[in-house]
Amino acid sequence: MTAIRIELTPIPDLVVAHLTVFPDARGSFRELFRAEDFAAAGLPSTVAQINHSRSARGVVRGLHFQWDPPMAKCMRVSRGRAFVVAVDVRRGAASCGQAWWREVRAGEDLWVCAPAGFARGLQALEDDTEVEYLCSAPYHAAHEGGIRWDDPAIGIPWPLPATSLSPKDRAAPTLADWLAGPLGGVFNT
Repeated sequence: MTAIRIELTPIPDLVVAHLTVFPDARGSFRELFRAEDFAAAGLPSTVAQINHSRSARGVVRGLHFQWDPPMAKCMRVSRGRAFVVAVDVRRGAASCGQAWWREVRAGEDLWVCAPAGFARGLQALEDDTEVEYLCSAPYHAAHEGGIRWDDPAIGIPWPLPATSLSPKDRAAPTLADWLAGPLGGVFNT
């Protein structure tokens, strides 16, 4: 029996992977990651790095991506609530520039999985919101990019005013500027 169920989104290659919960008299058990189940579902089955963030209400993290090595990322809310976002930045893709978002609560037992070529981010909707990230490649700052979290051409309806952004996120270009730049074609389809 597989431990995950795949929910397709309107954007090709971006999926929500629902975990199976096994309740019993002691409580419950779930497999957070099983390589063979992820591979069978077409998800990244190699995890090179696992990250964890904790954020205060209103904090925005993102929108980030990495091209060398290309990094797929699955995000899971383990505490609190987050507004999770993915934007297709693959120049030439029919869905380039399309955004998808969803409020995710701890206890929903799901991963939001986006392949390389998607910018990913989140906004914490409660204090002490914690998010886990399965990354298919190790982080390399020199090969990471980002786009503006508030790019009006994308139109993400962030639920709260942004209370805190990193300097990197404040300086990120719009998607149009990124795509027109020298690295804008690294995710060509």
